[in-house]
Amino acid sequence: MRIDLHTHSRASDGTQAPGDLVRAAAAAGLDVLAITDHDTADGWAEAEQAALEVGIELVRGMEVSTRHQGRGVHLLAYLPDPTHPPLVEQLTRVLSGRQARVPDMLTRLRALGIEVTDADVARASAGTAATGRPHVADALVAVGAVRDRTEAFDRYLGAGGPAYVDRYAAPLAETIRLVTEAGGVTVVAHPWGRSQREWPGEPELAELQAVGLSGIEVDHEDHTPGSRDKLRAIARNLDLVVTGSSDHHGTGKIDHELGCNTTDPEQYARLVEAAARAAEAARAAGLAPPGVVRG
Repeated sequence: MRIDLHTHSRASDGTQAPGDLVRAAAAAGLDVLAITDHDTADGWAEAEQAALEVGIELVRGMEVSTRHQGRGVHLLAYLPDPTHPPLVEQLTRVLSGRQARVPDMLTRLRALGIEVTDADVARASAGTAATGRPHVADALVAVGAVRDRTEAFDRYLGAGGPAYVDRYAAPLAETIRLVTEAGGVTVVAHPWGRSQREWPGEPELAELQAVGLSGIEVDHEDHTPGSRDKLRAIARNLDLVVTGSSDHHGTGKIDHELGCNTTDPEQYARLVEAAARAAEAARAAGLAPPGVVRG
């Protein structure tokens, strides 16, 4: 059983429509796919329809931009009720923050002599829930300023870069609680991937587990073999679920092909069981968390 629990469609910053992403996953031999667009559930309905058509199991989720102890953390939220008002409020603030910084980024790029317009970015972001840095990167590619998204982030848009602009991110512990209230479960995405610093470590993850965190994404292309071993040991010590995934963005992210990392079926079963418990409590409170789509 091949299980990929972290992918993106054009509803955020991937390059495939949600249905095309699901069909590509089935063609790649995956049995289970999670769609986890940034801060939005906009792709869920189309992905569900495609999953039923091609016969793949679909987990509806999202990747929420959060901050903890002054640092950015991406949180994978699986199977919450996306209409839960406090969760909607946080997601709206995050998406608005993404959108609001784009004009400032374009101003900084123009000061560097790079002419990228609002129209260029609008073309790059058509069909997305909110425009963000990846779409500015795509616009830079379209005007010939860089070769690909990676170069755009490395030279201009990454943290500390000359066109980088900070934005709002939801408080991590609060977001974990909100997702749990909404009947979902949470996994910290690629925790040591970007900075290569070993943070959050076991003490921080234990504190997050105490407020509802279910797991850690261990097997990810941005993690070294050594990081994977250490994170797996932390998960074992804390009895957290271990996941693995591609973080696929279509052609928007190189070397993250569907199924390049996968989740062990036993770990996936643990995650689904935890979601079922959270969903039962949420339904008792009048919410409607979605279940797994079994195509």
